[in-house]
Amino acid sequence: MAQIYLDYNATTPVDPEVLEAMLPFLQGEFGNPSSSYPLGKRAREAIEKARASVATLIEAAPEEIVFTGGATEASNLAIRGAVALGNGRSNIVTSNIEHPATAACCDLLERSGCAIRRVPAQTNGIVSPDDIAAAIDEQTAIVTIIHAQNEIGTIQPVSQIAREAKRRGALVHTDAAQSVGKIPVSVKELGVDLLTIAGHKLYAPKGVGALYVRNGVKLPPLVVGAGQERGIRPGTENVAFIVGLGAACAIASRRLDETRKRMAELSAELLSLLKSEVPGLDLAGDPVDRLPNTLNVLFPNASGNRILEACPEVMASTGSACHAGSEEPSAILTGIGISPEKALGAIRLSVGRSTTREDIQIAGKALAAAWRRVATETIEISEVGSLMGVNQ
Repeated sequence: MAQIYLDYNATTPVDPEVLEAMLPFLQGEFGNPSSSYPLGKRAREAIEKARASVATLIEAAPEEIVFTGGATEASNLAIRGAVALGNGRSNIVTSNIEHPATAACCDLLERSGCAIRRVPAQTNGIVSPDDIAAAIDEQTAIVTIIHAQNEIGTIQPVSQIAREAKRRGALVHTDAAQSVGKIPVSVKELGVDLLTIAGHKLYAPKGVGALYVRNGVKLPPLVVGAGQERGIRPGTENVAFIVGLGAACAIASRRLDETRKRMAELSAELLSLLKSEVPGLDLAGDPVDRLPNTLNVLFPNASGNRILEACPEVMASTGSACHAGSEEPSAILTGIGISPEKALGAIRLSVGRSTTREDIQIAGKALAAAWRRVATETIEISEVGSLMGVNQ
């Protein structure tokens, strides 16, 4: 049975053009970029070309890009580094809808004595800039807010938040792992000091990412070594994967408008189909201020996990890929006021470059059919339980 992949927010396949760019550096071009002979110099040149491509995508300067082993490392470097800077500040303002890479980092720092203020998002899945501003004080070292929420796709008003935070003397970090490559992301427009990028969310390999560090921000390293990547992330560079990230960013820059429009059309078609086939189906999060490729739909009277089990034609998730498969309701959904019972019916559907209109039609009908089977079973079990209660 052919399976349709609708989990591009979890990870993306490596683009063939990205793989082609990487291959020489997995084979003959194996030089250490710190070496002074031609083999090493070519590796260094490849890294710097990739750095420029990443910078161009987010409207940064090349020297502001620090390569990392992924988005989790980048966010930890940003948040823990900002606190380690000192400057008489150690507190953090964040939200209750962050990715675990940010949330767990804040939890760790809280156990070390930092005060963490977690501002709840509104029912539309968007954090109020006014609420963030009210949480900032003279002890706030950093404000860290996700740019596009990974489960529900809502886009946060980071630029408004950043203006107030900067006015109060706090650094600003945003996790843009889900947004970079899907929508325009400009560090100039956002006004942030630090921004996280994940390679495997934009058709580069897993195991590579980047952190934008605004010129003038002196982040201390979490580990020490020979001083690569401005000393912020020392260690011999993963040349092939860095080249892959650079190639992926160059492709994203080239195709962003086309990709965004196409993904928005496919998502709208899928949502319309599901609503016509599933009475009572709801969309979690704001219907407008959201990623063009992401739908978090709430199926009534059924478990999202059960629906996916009954629908082998579709590969999707019931929430963040970091804790998929759990029958616990998503903390993100309950955090924006959705009841646990309703949240259990959630399925996140995210389209990508390879998704076709035929995929949308097949997947939508298959999910609706699976929902009907599961909902019927749930109602029958409920009725049997009620009868047994009456008999007792």
